[in-house]
Amino acid sequence: MAVNLPTPRAADLHPVPGIRVGVAQAGIRKADRTDLAVVLIDAGASVAGVFTQNRFCAAPVQVCRDHLTRGDIRALVINTGNANAGTGEDGLVRARASCTALARHLDIATEQVLPFSTGVIMEPLPVERIEAGLPAALADAGPDHWLQAAQAIMTTDTVPKAFSRQVAIDGAAVTITGISKGAGMIRPNMATMLGFLACDARVDQAALRQLALELAEGSFNRVTVDGDTSTNDSFVVIATNQAAHAPITSLDGAAGRALKAAMLDAARRLAQAIVRDGEGATKFITVRVEGGKSAQECRQVAYAIAHSPLVKTAFFASDPNLGRILAAVGYAGIDDLDQTRIDLYLDDVHVAVKGGRNPHYREEDGQRVMKQTEITVRVGLGRGSAADTVWTCDLSHEYVSINADYRS
Repeated sequence: MAVNLPTPRAADLHPVPGIRVGVAQAGIRKADRTDLAVVLIDAGASVAGVFTQNRFCAAPVQVCRDHLTRGDIRALVINTGNANAGTGEDGLVRARASCTALARHLDIATEQVLPFSTGVIMEPLPVERIEAGLPAALADAGPDHWLQAAQAIMTTDTVPKAFSRQVAIDGAAVTITGISKGAGMIRPNMATMLGFLACDARVDQAALRQLALELAEGSFNRVTVDGDTSTNDSFVVIATNQAAHAPITSLDGAAGRALKAAMLDAARRLAQAIVRDGEGATKFITVRVEGGKSAQECRQVAYAIAHSPLVKTAFFASDPNLGRILAAVGYAGIDDLDQTRIDLYLDDVHVAVKGGRNPHYREEDGQRVMKQTEITVRVGLGRGSAADTVWTCDLSHEYVSINADYRS
């Protein structure tokens, strides 16, 4: 059960001018489930992507990186049920074949299509099923099918993930709509997640590349479920360039800052939805580290806390065994850390002061917070003025069950 994550409503997801989305049942891994999606993009759009930092990256990631260097992307083809990872040269051939199949239907070049896959690793991609399913997906394509696409890309997700909003940029209305998937094999550096965020803003290609990087860094690279970095992580940002404002060529101007703020809000909602739907998750945990010499070392400490199985299982049990958090701070890798400066808070409860138990702390206060479904851990390092935040979840019995039975 996802943590305080309602199922999105189709009526709340605004169509993005210049984009149509379609889905189909292709039988890629299981019969009678929607597992194929296409995103069709009008000519003249800007498209950028950020991908996994896992060196053993999947075939579709490799093909996407190549095709993005050529520009003028017109379509995405997305499948679930098979990751097309660990498949060698044959996987590349099959990923390119899926692009070619869609390109033929659209009368565009193979290089104008980006492929995305998620699911089981080290199994051949059944590209013939994708090819057979494309006519139905294309026939289904419409501007208001974002929720269906969010459902089509799910694997172990229990809830489709989608968000939409409209903002004013230089007095012009701009629509932002996105979907994501992911529940396990999630950690910073991207994870077994797919994210697609589109808008009709006018943004040149160079500015959009920078925007994609900054959005990923502030959202999808701030979430962790289990500390595993996947082979297939992909986050794509699309600007269809159809809004009425002047072109954005830099993120430093007023229009660029406004667009980034709105899209970062959307990206964070999609990223946090992945954590809220983490495999077996019962609690959503914000880890904020303050008082660091740099944001990087604050992230280093936050990730140490968020990745610790002992910390995560304590949260699942609502057990205020909070020395586990202090231990994670200590082994985070800051060699000159002064433990006598460390402060620890659970929400409003001041647990540790100057590296030791706060004399006013009562275990029943800690347990009160630990029983909540949403918890904030705040650590003060006493080293400077930098801060950073990551989002994670607890680790439950259900996580083990889901992953033990994943291929069953």
